[in-house]
Amino acid sequence: MKVLFAILLLFFIASPSLVKINAANDLCFNVFQYGAKGDGVADDSNAFLKAWQDVCAAEDTPTLFIPDGSTFMLQPVSFSGPCKSATVNVVLEGTLLAPGSVENWDWTTSRNTEAWIQFRHINGLVVYGGGTIDGQGAPWWIKYGKNDQDRPRALQFSGCDNLQLAGLTHVNSPKNHISIDSCNGVAVSDLYITAPESSPNTDGIDIASSSNVFIDRLKIATGDDCIAINSGSKFINISDISCGPGHGISIGSLGKHGEFGSVEEIYVKRCTFQGTTNGVRIKTCPGGTGYAKKITYEDINIVGGYNPVIIDQAYEGSIDDLKRESLKVSDVTLRNIRGTTNDKESITLNCASVGCTNIVLEDININSVNGESSASCINVQGTCNSCNPTVSCLN
Repeated sequence: MKVLFAILLLFFIASPSLVKINAANDLCFNVFQYGAKGDGVADDSNAFLKAWQDVCAAEDTPTLFIPDGSTFMLQPVSFSGPCKSATVNVVLEGTLLAPGSVENWDWTTSRNTEAWIQFRHINGLVVYGGGTIDGQGAPWWIKYGKNDQDRPRALQFSGCDNLQLAGLTHVNSPKNHISIDSCNGVAVSDLYITAPESSPNTDGIDIASSSNVFIDRLKIATGDDCIAINSGSKFINISDISCGPGHGISIGSLGKHGEFGSVEEIYVKRCTFQGTTNGVRIKTCPGGTGYAKKITYEDINIVGGYNPVIIDQAYEGSIDDLKRESLKVSDVTLRNIRGTTNDKESITLNCASVGCTNIVLEDININSVNGESSASCINVQGTCNSCNPTVSCLN
């Protein structure tokens, strides 16, 4: 399986770098040709949508081209397919800017009130360039706080198979920066995602109901999970991520409101968590059903922060909720995880009464800056080899 991951990753990640844009090409649709102003003030939404109509109707690898040196203010927009070409390029070299206040957002040009910019049902989509997507989220954080039901995500990909995203900077989303939903075959690389540590629910990337997702070489510093892997996701490969500040790379939360949740075949490798509130995390809610299984975190570096390793099956509940029905967590391997924490407790494994099974810890060395490091566990079956701190229930 790891060999397959590596081959597919090389194929997907290499492809965007081969995109060569010629602005004079008949199949390169420059938004300026459709009336975009690019002054950061005028609404360029209609120009983008007109350009997209021609892009989506073209048959031979068309490109939506957004030039460097300009800022394009967009209202919420939805770029929809299916398109005629098997590959569709979006090259972003300039800056996309959301409206500057909550009251100035106009949803009439978009079918989707959950996202500022949405791509839906477009197979073979390649979004690439050195540009910036600025969600101007601060007014939303101030108005709604942690109530994320009323705040849109900045960028959403829905039902886009064989998707590639590379090279962009994403800043200050009203909610999570990038959402990948119901996609199969995704490669994400070389992104910089940032928002203030205090910004609520500004996850870097959220993945849901998607498979064969490869994420590589990202720097993420936000107010919530750097990457969150949600229900319906499988065969997710994540490597070489710099995370912090933020809430780590999380499985879940799963099973909210008693729902069924499933996540499997997750591989996270060569990541650094610096000053994060969590590091390696699996979180499920009491009362949910389903499973989280075949999960590996390997070669992880912890620098300060809190909760370096945590399985929490009482998420958004209390320790008494561990007696309730919950998802089954199994076949979890945590290997070569090292570093320091500001917590005294370095490893926390709080599992529901159904138990977490086949939990394997190998070569763990996490030291507390506040004295001797400790670990705790409830309802866990597994092994712990070469672990500091010692996890007594696993020995």
